[in-house]
Amino acid sequence: MNYILVAYVEDKPGVLNRVASLFRRRGYNIESLTVGHTEMPGVSRMTIVVNTDEFTVELLEANLYKLVNVLRVDNVTNKPSVVRDLALIKVAVTPANRTEVLQMAEVFRARVVDVTNESLVIEITGTEDKIEGLLDVLRPFGIIEMVRTGIVAMTRGPAPISPNPPLVEAEAHFNVHSEY
Repeated sequence: MNYILVAYVEDKPGVLNRVASLFRRRGYNIESLTVGHTEMPGVSRMTIVVNTDEFTVELLEANLYKLVNVLRVDNVTNKPSVVRDLALIKVAVTPANRTEVLQMAEVFRARVVDVTNESLVIEITGTEDKIEGLLDVLRPFGIIEMVRTGIVAMTRGPAPISPNPPLVEAEAHFNVHSEY
């Protein structure tokens, strides 16, 4: 199962490498990793998707807390969340099929962001399933190139998540999983 972890980290050189190395050392593949600045100066937010089991994701979460520059980690997998991915897809077109490709993009609420005589670049934002659906209908036309950002996730509701972990939660992670 894919688990979504959101980690708030200090915006310093080497933090991304330390986080990725933690997963590598334990033999887990990161399915998706996005990093970006937050509304707080000096704090970045990582959204990490890993395919594992519940026990292992708890161990990974606890071990993330042990990294010096990690401020907070939240498993948002089962929380009400907005989860999105962005893709840019360059599709081969001809004068005969250009309209059909444009209609396919419209059906998926995607935008055409670049047009040439032989290709269109389509931008789509949404769930992984929505993006995969568009890719499926565009494949017969010829996908020239594609890039995806990876998942970003934010819990629903008005309450912001502070980058500082609740003291009880952080202590529990350090004590319960210290053998890993």
